[in-house]
Amino acid sequence: MGMAALWVVSIFLVMIVASALGLIAKDWDTQWAQSFAPPFLMESSTSTQAEALSPVPTVKGPVDLYGLRDPLEPVMRAWRDQSALQGHSEALNRVDQVPVAKSTSLLLGADKWGRSVALKVIKGAETSVLVGMASALLATCIGTLLGALAGYLGSWVDAVMEWLYGVFTAIPYLLLVFAIAAVLQQKGVFTIILILGLTGWTGVYRLIRAEYLKHKAREYVQAARAIGASDLRRMFIHILPNVSHVILVQLSQQVVNFIKAEVILSFLGFGVPVDVVSWGSILNETPNELILGYGWQLIVCGLAMAILVTAFAMLTDALRDALDPRLK
Repeated sequence: MGMAALWVVSIFLVMIVASALGLIAKDWDTQWAQSFAPPFLMESSTSTQAEALSPVPTVKGPVDLYGLRDPLEPVMRAWRDQSALQGHSEALNRVDQVPVAKSTSLLLGADKWGRSVALKVIKGAETSVLVGMASALLATCIGTLLGALAGYLGSWVDAVMEWLYGVFTAIPYLLLVFAIAAVLQQKGVFTIILILGLTGWTGVYRLIRAEYLKHKAREYVQAARAIGASDLRRMFIHILPNVSHVILVQLSQQVVNFIKAEVILSFLGFGVPVDVVSWGSILNETPNELILGYGWQLIVCGLAMAILVTAFAMLTDALRDALDPRLK
């Protein structure tokens, strides 16, 4: 199961890198089909909204008012003939402006602007996974550093860190994130990474602090002190490799948590700006579509998110079992 999860995560990462390099989904905002074009499998059972040109009424003959012919008819006829000749020449110059008929169905359907849902979900995965991985890396680095200092040095350093930990955990996490996002009033990928990374380090800190409290009293650390190793060397050369399995497991768990946090933020309007697509912004469009009976964008985006999050969770369990020295 761990290897299967690794393959799934690897496929997602390859797609995301290809999207970032412009190899796929670079034209995700192109109108490929009609508005709300259904998937291929639903085309026969779903009524599509085709664009129709409203007919222009034409006058087939001279105007007759109470049996009297219009006296200006010869003049108007000559003017129409001349306008027709001029319009014919102008029409030849506007051939490229004639609207092209759009497709009535796509592989996974289209949104209300006729954009491909499949390409849109791939491009949205690029933003959501980038935010999740970058925020998880930042939060894990902060939590590891603060936990190492508090657990190894102790004394007043541990007291200050515990006070800071208590302040951050006293407020529900999502409410804290919403409050900071509302105060900043700046939407952007970098802003979301900073908000999530600077507020999500508490779980990593708690575990790393406990690990350092346990390891600093062990024999190999005391032996390193006896041969004259400095505190920094004992913290990051001797102890850190022995707690790396905890760090890696927490990193993978944080990726899952921050992907979900980004989706929630963007769904509620606190996330990415309107010109950036993410899984959260895609889900933000779905309530109105569900009212109209178009649910394929919700299904595709929800399945993609569920598959990636489940694969990351299974990969986290496999990493914990593989890297924990107590299980070897």
